[in-house]
Amino acid sequence: MSEQTFHPAPSKPRITLPPGATDAHCHVFGPVARFPYARETRFRPADAPKEKLFALHDMLGIERCVVVQSGCHGFDNSVTADALAARPGRYLGVALLPPEASDDKLRHLDEQGFRAVRFNYMPHLAPGASLDELSGFAKRLLPYEWHLQLHMDASLIEEMAGAIAKLPVPVVIDHMGRIDASLGMDQKPFQALMKLLDHAHVWVKVSGSERASRQDPPYTDAIPFARRLVEMFPERVLWGTDWPHPNFRTAPPDDGILVDLLHEIAPSATHLRKLLVDNPMRLYRFQK
Repeated sequence: MSEQTFHPAPSKPRITLPPGATDAHCHVFGPVARFPYARETRFRPADAPKEKLFALHDMLGIERCVVVQSGCHGFDNSVTADALAARPGRYLGVALLPPEASDDKLRHLDEQGFRAVRFNYMPHLAPGASLDELSGFAKRLLPYEWHLQLHMDASLIEEMAGAIAKLPVPVVIDHMGRIDASLGMDQKPFQALMKLLDHAHVWVKVSGSERASRQDPPYTDAIPFARRLVEMFPERVLWGTDWPHPNFRTAPPDDGILVDLLHEIAPSATHLRKLLVDNPMRLYRFQK
């Protein structure tokens, strides 16, 4: 049976976001009557359609968005394309594709507003491309000015770092590398992430404080990690809600609380504007 994945009544944030604020990581699911789930997927969440996402963004004060294709819909990116078409120019997308996807497919997705391809390296998701496939595929993204988005288990950061460092396009690491905040900032995965970010083409999403945390809201143990990344790499950090919070370990988080965490993650107006406005505009090339 499908389960609700998003908070039914998120709170209004106490902070006011800057004009042009961007949610650089969220998803849409279904409605399955129109956008069926992939036959092979084991993850079959309740509907979380674009209308619910739009209403959330309007309430939070978010004007731009990057919708990331979810594995539950597989390589059929229609559900994401439908959301982008409803708010053209302000909503862009990240696709899921096999590494052998055709150039015609890339061209079509580019026209629809996609700007990147995500590969997963997490135990609960279908495996991504091999490192050799990743390198070859990255070269094919150059004509479109696209980037790669990598969702990997923290234990793989150090192992994959050498290959990532050689990729010819920007690379965005999801959710702070899925580190475990309870292990402290000296832990090997976080130090490997920091070292990887010394490469000028590597970016990181400081989304996922609720996933990194091993505490209840407001996820205090995860904040120092996100703040360190914002302070050390202010030009290459992004943030997103991760709505509707797929596969979350407990009840879905309150997105209003997640927005309010930005007060601690990016405490200066300059850092907040870079994180929410300037950086996503530069990477995703929003049209509005």
